[in-house]
Amino acid sequence: MVPCGAVLWRRLLRKRWVLALVFGLSLVYFISSTFKQEERMVRDRNLLQVQEHEQPILWKVKFSVGNSSQLSNQCRNSVQGKLLITDELGYICERKDLLVNGCCDVHVPSTKLFSCESCLPNGCCSVYEYCVSCCLQPSKQHLLERFLNRAAAAFQNLFMAVEDHFELCLAKCRTSSQSVQHENTYRDPIAKYCYGEYPPELLPV
Repeated sequence: MVPCGAVLWRRLLRKRWVLALVFGLSLVYFISSTFKQEERMVRDRNLLQVQEHEQPILWKVKFSVGNSSQLSNQCRNSVQGKLLITDELGYICERKDLLVNGCCDVHVPSTKLFSCESCLPNGCCSVYEYCVSCCLQPSKQHLLERFLNRAAAAFQNLFMAVEDHFELCLAKCRTSSQSVQHENTYRDPIAKYCYGEYPPELLPV
């Protein structure tokens, strides 16, 4: 036996005014949701513009020479290279010439200071360790400061954790969205590690 309530509900749904009411309420809900989403997008866009134009990002990069790691005779280095390593003093050496304190052995003839080998005039290099070593040149400080002053809010997550010249060069030389086109091919497949202000030149595919 069909419950009385179910019968009444079916009869009610057959009436056109009920269907019209349900449709109208659904339409109102859809329109209000769309407006709220649009307002949220406009608010976020305005907030981003305020951050970009009125409140510049306060980068905390220090370019001062002589940090605590140097005083303790220890060096941070680029770690990842299979053949080459760059230490925070700007020396680049073969991995086998890395001392136990993390510094390159400066007495080995092949060890170089602030080497820009494999780097192009635009600040893009084909070898990551040379990119870092070249970027650490004291003369590159103004270039890096200009980049930070121009950097978009999109770079905030990447560079806000950076605290000194060495960490900035490590981060800057890593490949990022600036180094690729169409999200899957390098703008320059050879010189893809860049410390410069601008991304690599776009080469024909």
